[in-house]
Amino acid sequence: MKHVIILGIPFSIINHHKLVNNLNQQIQSAEKSFVITANPEIVMRANREIDYKQDLLRATYITADGIGIVKASHILNNPLHERVTGYDVMMDLLQLSNYHQYKIYLLGADQETLEYTKENIETEYPSVKIVGHHNGYFDWNNNNIVEEINQSSPDVVFVALGAPKQEQWISQNIDHFQKGVFICVGGSFDVISGNVKRAPLSWQNRNLEWLYRLLKQPSRWRRMLALPQFTFHVIKQKVKGSS
Repeated sequence: MKHVIILGIPFSIINHHKLVNNLNQQIQSAEKSFVITANPEIVMRANREIDYKQDLLRATYITADGIGIVKASHILNNPLHERVTGYDVMMDLLQLSNYHQYKIYLLGADQETLEYTKENIETEYPSVKIVGHHNGYFDWNNNNIVEEINQSSPDVVFVALGAPKQEQWISQNIDHFQKGVFICVGGSFDVISGNVKRAPLSWQNRNLEWLYRLLKQPSRWRRMLALPQFTFHVIKQKVKGSS
């Protein structure tokens, strides 16, 4: 698969439809896959923390969750065609799971949010088999989550621990499993549960979902400071590559 390297992180040059199709084939072949949907904040953290970068580099696919990643790929003259978000991929995998009766496991969020997420999935996708779930508040070094997942043998594991924990958890545990799609889905459980409203489609189509979320959650402004730093380093990479 072709990649564009953005500040040392290899982003898969793949669109949403192709990724979902690939994952569906891997599920049917009982293969294993690790999917990360990354934004500029994740890339900047990986450039500060070498261990975290190594976690990212274990992924089968790293896709552009943020429009900043797509714009960076254009600056580097190796364009990604579109955003491929964790939420959107999760929705399509749930549809496929409903059709094929795939087994899924949910990991993340607080207990109340997790329960609402489970209930809403079961209502919207009645043929999906939720074979297990665990909230995101657990002792990192003392839990039985790996054993529970292995015993239930899910086809898809949705990990909603937020960055950097979700990428770290999959990286550190994926070798314990023989099969399954393990995908980082960030705040998707909050949306599915009804706790958080996603940006209207008109905002999404204008690549303004980040602004909608900032207006709804002003406390996110500190996280936005990673964007100008990211842009500066991408331009620096561009200049180095041109010299």
